[in-house]
Amino acid sequence: MKIYQDITSKQKQILRFIQNKIIQEGKPPTIREIASWFGFKSTGTVRDYLHALTQKGYIKTTPNKSRAIELVKSIALRIPILGQIPAGHPDIAYEEIDSYLHLHDLLPSSEREIFALKIKGDSLIEKGILEGDLAVVKKQRIAEDGDIIAARLDNSEATVKIFRKKDNKTYLEPANKNFSPINKEFTVIGKVIAIVRKT
Repeated sequence: MKIYQDITSKQKQILRFIQNKIIQEGKPPTIREIASWFGFKSTGTVRDYLHALTQKGYIKTTPNKSRAIELVKSIALRIPILGQIPAGHPDIAYEEIDSYLHLHDLLPSSEREIFALKIKGDSLIEKGILEGDLAVVKKQRIAEDGDIIAARLDNSEATVKIFRKKDNKTYLEPANKNFSPINKEFTVIGKVIAIVRKT
């Protein structure tokens, strides 16, 4: 069973509220605070939700205590992995969602602004980026000199390279002496903000 698919939307909202309270205030909410936040008229409704989350293994509760909720599983943000992208020679970047990369709930950007691509090739090995790594990309249309970016070339090929700007000209630079810079026209898809290596 995949995580979070066994709970309802409202149960997930309550679990997220509990997690955020613990992260922000260092303590879980009371049952009355949950009832107030979600507009429940009865604390019994909250107890029913907490019981369900306990039964499904997401939280633990201690009877007769006002702040007795303990997280067992936290909510994660899903970032779609859109496929593979070359860090070698440019190739077609497919945009079908392949799977999901789960990151912490408080990642400071929305899912619509961030996606992940699986690296192919070794043109960025001097930056420590290896084939099979996941590049987490924030969608944006501009970049600064030295940024590692995902770029689409004029023939719809895509690649991950270092953005370079010199004398009002831009080009894509590899981090591997066996590769040459790319001087074709390109469009910035987004900036690489993290590299994740699954082990």
